[in-house]
Amino acid sequence: MQTILNPADAPAHDAFVEKKSEFIGDACHIDSLDEALAFVETIREQHPKARHVAYAAVCGGSDGRLTERMSDDGEPSGTAGKPILDVLRQGGLTDCAVAVTRYFGGILLGSGGLIRAYSTGASIAVKAARMARIVPCVRYAVRLEYPQLAQFQRLLTDCDGLADDETYTDRVTLRAAVPADRAGDFEARVRETFNATVAPEMLDTVNRPVAL
Repeated sequence: MQTILNPADAPAHDAFVEKKSEFIGDACHIDSLDEALAFVETIREQHPKARHVAYAAVCGGSDGRLTERMSDDGEPSGTAGKPILDVLRQGGLTDCAVAVTRYFGGILLGSGGLIRAYSTGASIAVKAARMARIVPCVRYAVRLEYPQLAQFQRLLTDCDGLADDETYTDRVTLRAAVPADRAGDFEARVRETFNATVAPEMLDTVNRPVAL
C-alpha cells in the first residue's frame, strides 16, 4: 500500500480543461474520514463559485481493513465520486483524500465524459503528490542510560527505525518503530551492542509511511 504525504493545508494540486469546464484536483494525507470531510470543506471555501466538489477518501487501520467514503456532489450518480475512488483503489492508496472541483463551462459532457474527466482530475492530483510506501512496523519501549543514547540512535537508523515520544529523567525513555522485517535484527543488535543491559519491550504493530 501507498499513501500521499502532502498535508491538507498544502495539498498536491493540478488542473485541466475539458470542453470549457475546468477540473481541479487536490490530494492530501488524512488519518481519519472526518479529516477528509474537513479537507473537502476547505476546498469548497476556496472555490465558492464552483458547481461541484466531488471527492473520495480511503483510510486504513493497523488491522489492514480499509474504510472508504465518496460523494458525487450533485453530478449524476456514479460519474464523479466513484471514478475518483477507483483511482485510489487502482493505485493501492490509503490514508488519503482527493477532491476534484468542477467549474461548469456550459457544455454537457455526458456520463462517459464525466467519468473520464473526474478520473483524470484525480489522477493528475495523485501524480503531483509526494508518495510514501506503507510499511508494517513493530513498536518498542526502550529505556537507556544517557551515555547509551547516541549509539542506540545510530543502531536504530541502521535498522530503518524511528524514535518518538522521548522522555528525559534520570534515564532516557523512548518509543522506537522498526519495520517488521527488521525487528529480529534490531532486537539481536541491541542485545549484542549493549551486552543485554538494554531490553526493548515490544508494544504493538503499526503502519508507518516511508517516503519513496
